[in-house]
Amino acid sequence: MKMKWLVIIMVLLVGCNFSKTEDVEASKKSNSESIANNSKIQKLDLEQANKLADLPLHCMNIEYPNRLSQTLGDSTDLLPPRILHPAFYGCFDWHSAVHGHWSLVSLLKQFPNLDKAEDIKKRLLDNMSKENIEAEVAYFHGKHNKSFERTYGWTWLLKLAEELHTWNHTTARTLEQNLQPLTNLICDKYIEYLPKLNYPQRVGTHSNTAFGLSFAYDYAKTVNHEALKKAIEERALFFFLKDENCPMSWEPGGSDFLSPCLEEAALMKRLLPQDEFKSWLNHFLPALKGKDYSLEPGVVSDRADGHLVHLDGVNFSRAWNLYEISKNLPEYNHLRHVANQHINYSLPSIFGDDYMGGHWLGSFAIYALNTASQD
Repeated sequence: MKMKWLVIIMVLLVGCNFSKTEDVEASKKSNSESIANNSKIQKLDLEQANKLADLPLHCMNIEYPNRLSQTLGDSTDLLPPRILHPAFYGCFDWHSAVHGHWSLVSLLKQFPNLDKAEDIKKRLLDNMSKENIEAEVAYFHGKHNKSFERTYGWTWLLKLAEELHTWNHTTARTLEQNLQPLTNLICDKYIEYLPKLNYPQRVGTHSNTAFGLSFAYDYAKTVNHEALKKAIEERALFFFLKDENCPMSWEPGGSDFLSPCLEEAALMKRLLPQDEFKSWLNHFLPALKGKDYSLEPGVVSDRADGHLVHLDGVNFSRAWNLYEISKNLPEYNHLRHVANQHINYSLPSIFGDDYMGGHWLGSFAIYALNTASQD
């Protein structure tokens, strides 16, 4: 009798395990099919551009809520955001205001027939007037403000300057000229700061060194700012040239909006000759070369939480870095599909989103889509 029951139990266990195996395989197949169907993105077009333009338009002149990140010297520093930062006081914080302005310039440059084109130009000219930029420069010269927005806000300011420089329009020439004193100041700050930085910051948030150098390098290369290029090249190679086996499995952190590994790889793609970069990348992120390489998008559990919604940002920034890494490298072309999956996960959620994501995520989406279309 005991033997009979033992046989029955074994049959049941085998049946259950077989069923579980079937379920796992079915789940894998379903997930694989889902990824395959989600590996294409819609190119940025006029309809989408109009929707994306509304995000910074909604907040660029909204003073509150506001995160000043300000060190107070005394009570006289307690001033409203509009007084402290007359050009970039909206969109919750200074750096988001800066890249919100970049978003509008980028969209106008690509789509001059935007529905609100004239309103956008007027608001850009009003915010970035000569007098307002002079006030922004004065703020950086304050005793306690030397490191204000270092280097995240700095690098977005230079990305804005680059976008203006490459926009062939009379409005752009006025804005570029108005912005130039602040642009020059940020370049000088980089050149002064980088030799003092003994160790890079390998984090997934604002102070990530590789990200701070990437956009700054793009500006320096575009306008032929040789001193800034040299400062970035020397420090980046010192920091990163010998790096190996970056731990992608540790990413993302709970509130990351940048990928430490991919930001570094995209920076080195900018700096190294192609053959040298391929060799470096093979040591730094060897798994990327596998044709079946996959990377799960960062999953957002609460888009009303200002830190948790950062993971939508990590999906966009991962995408633009994967596009940059794979550009002109056919053996890495499969990474574009991974990038597309990341964009497709987060893009639908940023429209009508909570303000904690809506005030900044449009810029990340635009830059990711721009990078996708550059091939």
